[in-house]
Amino acid sequence: MAAILDQIEPLKQAALAEFGAASDLTALEQARVSYLGSNGKFTALMKQLGSLPKEEKPAAGKVINSAKAELEAALARRREELELKAALPKEPTDFTLPGRRRVLGRLHPLTQVTEAIVRSFRKIGFVVADGPEVEDDYHCFDALNTPADHPARDTQDTFYLAAPAGAAPALLRTHTSSVQIRVMRKQPPPVRIIVPGRVYRRDNADATHNPTFQQVEGLYVDRQVTVGDLKGTVEFVFKELMGPDTRIRFRPHYFSYTEPSFEIDFSSALTRKMGKEWLEIAGCGMVHPQVFENVGYDPEVWTGWAFGFGIERIAMIRYGINDIRLFYQNDLRFLSQF
Repeated sequence: MAAILDQIEPLKQAALAEFGAASDLTALEQARVSYLGSNGKFTALMKQLGSLPKEEKPAAGKVINSAKAELEAALARRREELELKAALPKEPTDFTLPGRRRVLGRLHPLTQVTEAIVRSFRKIGFVVADGPEVEDDYHCFDALNTPADHPARDTQDTFYLAAPAGAAPALLRTHTSSVQIRVMRKQPPPVRIIVPGRVYRRDNADATHNPTFQQVEGLYVDRQVTVGDLKGTVEFVFKELMGPDTRIRFRPHYFSYTEPSFEIDFSSALTRKMGKEWLEIAGCGMVHPQVFENVGYDPEVWTGWAFGFGIERIAMIRYGINDIRLFYQNDLRFLSQF
C-alpha cells in the first residue's frame, strides 16, 4: 500500500503543473487524457487498487479519490480560464470608442405610398380586400364583361401558366379588379373596398412600363350611388396624396366593365413642376350592369363605381422619379432616399 500512496502526491503535482501550463483548450485536453483518460497515468494508478489486500483498499481508495477530485476541479478552473481567454479579442480594443449604430431598414417607397393610399380611404369608411395573384379567365376577364373575343384583352396581354389537360388555364392577374368579383360573389351589398396589390402584363420594360407593377382598385356599391359620389371620393383621395391644391377632371373613355367610363386627370404644383398643367392618373366609371348580373346583384336596385390606378405612377409624381425600373433594382443608393 505504501508504494501506491507514495506515487499519488508526485503524480498529482505533475498533473496540476501540466494543467496550469496548457496554453489553449487543445493542450489542456491532451493533458487531461494523459492523466485522467482511460489509459492515463492517474487512471492506471487507480487500477492498482485491485492488487492491495482487502483491508487496505478503503484507505487507499479514499486518498486516490480525493486526489482525483482535486485534479478534476483544477481542470475545470483551467478550462474556464482558457475559454474566457479564447473569447477575448485577438487585438487590443479601445472600449472607450463610441459604439457603432446598426443601420435601420426603412419601408420601400411603393409601400410608403400604398400605406398613404390605404390611410386616405380608411378615413371615408373603406376596408382593404385581397385576392390571389394567380387567377383564372373568369375572374380576371369574363366576369368583368371582357370575353375571350373582346378587343380590350389585347391591351392586357398577360402571362399564362401551364395547366393539366382539360383544366381552365391559369394566368397572372392583369389588374386587381378580379378581387372585386370575388368580394361581390361572397357578400351582398353594400360593398366599400380598396384592393392594393401586384399585377402583371407583357410590357417591355422602359422608363414608364414594367411587366410587374402595383395597382390599387376601389369599389363602392350601394343604393343610389352616382358619378358625383365617385368624383367626390377621387377628389378627396388625390388631395390627400398630392396636396390640397390638387384639381381633378374627368374625360370620357371606354372600359368594358364600367358604363359610363372616364379617365381621370389631375393638376397640382407637382404637374406644373413637370411642365404640364394636366396629367392622366387613373381610370374609373360606374360599374357595368352586366358585371352586377354576373355576380348576382340586381342592377335595377344596386349601383356602384370602380376605379383603379398604378401606385408607381403616384410615387413617381410624388417623389420626382423619372424611371419606374428604379423601384425594382434594389439599389440602396436609391431606396435610402425615402
